[in-house]
Amino acid sequence: MNNSEIEESNQFNLQFDKRGGLLPVVVQESETGDILMIASVNREAVDRTLETKKATFWSTSRNKLWVKGETSGNTIWIDEILVDCDQDALVYKVRLEGDGVCHTKNKLGVHRKSCFYRSLNPDSKELTFLEK
Repeated sequence: MNNSEIEESNQFNLQFDKRGGLLPVVVQESETGDILMIASVNREAVDRTLETKKATFWSTSRNKLWVKGETSGNTIWIDEILVDCDQDALVYKVRLEGDGVCHTKNKLGVHRKSCFYRSLNPDSKELTFLEK
């Protein structure tokens, strides 16, 4: 397959082989534009996501499919899937059902909405919590 077939066609042809079978996915809340998390998908996870409209990932730590919200109740519903020029990275634009996507919890014991809950101060190299 040449670059033109990947970059300039209407064909959905994700390049799993290029990245060892896994592609990165940025999960972005449709309504706010907030980045909620980054995860990995294999072909089966993408197929399941397309079938169910629920975000399904490949857990690199557990080596198995992972449907977000299956145990926590914090389900991620797909609104739109963006595919990059090389078809080797995705953005899932989503609606969140529940408290948040992060496995960590805030001081009140609630799942954090986003895995990106700290900001780096480049001068002090310290992290600042963004939670309100």
